[in-house]
Amino acid sequence: MKEINSKETGTLYIVATPIGNLEDMTLRAIKILKDIDVIAAEDTRHTLKLLNHFDISKPLMSYHRHNEDVKTDILIKELKAGKNIALVSDAGTPGICDPGEEVIRKCIEEKITIVPIPGACAMINALICSGLDTKEFVFMGFLPLNKKNRKEKLTEIENITKTVILYEAPHKLETTLKDLKEILGNRKIVLARELTKIHEEYMREDIDTLIEKAKEIKGEMVLILEGAQKKEENHLMTLSLEEHYQYYQDQGLGKKEIIKQIAKDRNVNKNEIYQQFINKK
Repeated sequence: MKEINSKETGTLYIVATPIGNLEDMTLRAIKILKDIDVIAAEDTRHTLKLLNHFDISKPLMSYHRHNEDVKTDILIKELKAGKNIALVSDAGTPGICDPGEEVIRKCIEEKITIVPIPGACAMINALICSGLDTKEFVFMGFLPLNKKNRKEKLTEIENITKTVILYEAPHKLETTLKDLKEILGNRKIVLARELTKIHEEYMREDIDTLIEKAKEIKGEMVLILEGAQKKEENHLMTLSLEEHYQYYQDQGLGKKEIIKQIAKDRNVNKNEIYQQFINKK
């Protein structure tokens, strides 16, 4: 069954492409790229390599941060003329820290159909393997370069209790980690690098430890930060061990659950808490 729109007005397909491993290209993405009329690519040279790998031959149009103001109008005109267009970035899902937002908004204004073709997304893959809380998270993209804006963003992150996801380039990693340490303190952090590639690695550390290793870390990376402690948790850290125990006992928790919760609050092994209670007897 043919999926490509054949109506008078064309459709914009937002096509996710692999972030490293070409085997992550979906069958649906390949089909769409073979069937559409034009591919709008962040870097036509990069996309051409991908197309050649899958034996796809289609007209390419450059669409990146420096020309999207002009090219958005051209794409809208082509879509209105009935052409179906695929938007791709160099890697991953377009519109996530990549060109795409502007033409998508314009399509919505012009009532042009937009269809997502799901696939790889670096931040989601990094998050699910981080070991940090995945129930709620905030994606912040790249930190601003402007010092004032950067400090404002870091101060915002300081108070977020959800897991925070950042993108960063390797040559800026050490500076970013030091900035994070200055505002946030020494939190848990996971650095995921070279996702889906041969040298894929997850460095589950704290900020201080990563700072020491930063100069040696290369490749594409994602930073996953532990969220700030909630106010209640900060209050608990001021309690003595006995008061901390009593706090959860008053809530009706059993001994094992109390020790487990105290260890979580204080970021230590539960056996350490257990031993402290034994030693006090």
